[in-house]
Amino acid sequence: MNVGANLEQKNIGELKMAVLNKAGLTEREFLDQYNSNKYEKPSVTADMVIFTMNDEEQDNYRKLPNKQLQILMIKRGDHPYIHQWALPGGFAHENEDLDATAYRELKEETNLDNIYMEQLYTWGETERDPRTRVMSTSFLALVNRESLRSLKAGDDAIDAQWFNVKTRLIQEVRQIHENENITKENLIELTLINNDIELSAKIKITKIIADQVTKIHYQIIESKDIAFDHGKIIYYSLERLRNKVEYTHIAFNLMPKLFTLTELQQVYEIILDKELLTANFRRKTAGMVTPVNDKKKDKGHRPSQLFKLNTKWIEDNFFIN
Repeated sequence: MNVGANLEQKNIGELKMAVLNKAGLTEREFLDQYNSNKYEKPSVTADMVIFTMNDEEQDNYRKLPNKQLQILMIKRGDHPYIHQWALPGGFAHENEDLDATAYRELKEETNLDNIYMEQLYTWGETERDPRTRVMSTSFLALVNRESLRSLKAGDDAIDAQWFNVKTRLIQEVRQIHENENITKENLIELTLINNDIELSAKIKITKIIADQVTKIHYQIIESKDIAFDHGKIIYYSLERLRNKVEYTHIAFNLMPKLFTLTELQQVYEIILDKELLTANFRRKTAGMVTPVNDKKKDKGHRPSQLFKLNTKWIEDNFFIN
C-alpha cells in the first residue's frame, strides 16, 4: 500500500472515531463502557463433514475397481451420546477464529491436516445439544485417499473410522395450495456402513415455495447411533457437494494428482448418484483437465492416458482480474 493510501485510511479511521452516537459518545468512549454481558453468550462449535473416495476390492482383476464415497466419523468417549458416532469437531476458544477451530479439532481428533475445507452452514436450533445452547458451523472437507495417513482418534474421541455413504428417498409429498404456494416434503434415509457397523438417520426436508421466496427446513425424524443432529448435517453437506460439482472443480480434491478420465467420471457419477454419458462428460470437462506425458498401466487393462487438473482453467473461471 502506498503512502497516499495509508494517509487516506488513517483519516477515515480518525473521522470514524470522532462521530458521536445518540448518547454523545465517540466510538472509543462507547467501547470503553460497553458491557459485554448485555447479551447471552451461546457456545460455538465447528463440525467437519470429511468425504473421501475409496476403491472397493474386485475379485476380477480385469474389472476396474468400484469407487465408494466415504465419510469420516468419530466415536464419542464421553456424555452426551457416549459411544455413538459423530462428526469430528469441537468448541471454539474465546480468542480463536472459527476456521482455526475447525483445523485444530481436525488435527486433534483425527490426525488429519492440510486438506480442502470450506464453511457451509450454521445450525442454531435451541435444543440441538442437551448440554447448553450450542450453535455449530459445519465445514465441508474433501481429501484424496492416496494422501491419507493412518487415522488416530484423539481428544474425547475413542475411535475414528471411514463409513460408506448411502441415501434413499423413502417418501415424497407435494401439495399445491389455493394461493398457488407449493409445499414439498421428502423423507430421506441416510445410511453409513463400516463392515458390521451400520448407522442411520431419517431426515424430513420441507420446501415451501411462496411467491418468489423458497424456504427449506431439515428435521431429524429418527436417528440410530448418530449423535446430536449430525445426520441432517451430513445430508445437507452431501446435497451441497452434489450441487457444487456441477459448476466448480471441487471434485478434483478427491482425485490423486494424476488420473484417467474414466476414474474422474466414476467420481462424478458416485457424487451425483447417476450414470453419465461418456461423450457428454468428456466434452464438459475438456477444459478442466490437461494430458501429461504418461500412461497408467494396470494389470489386465490397456494403458490409459493420464491427466491432471488444468490450473489455467481455474484461473480463467474463478479468479477475478
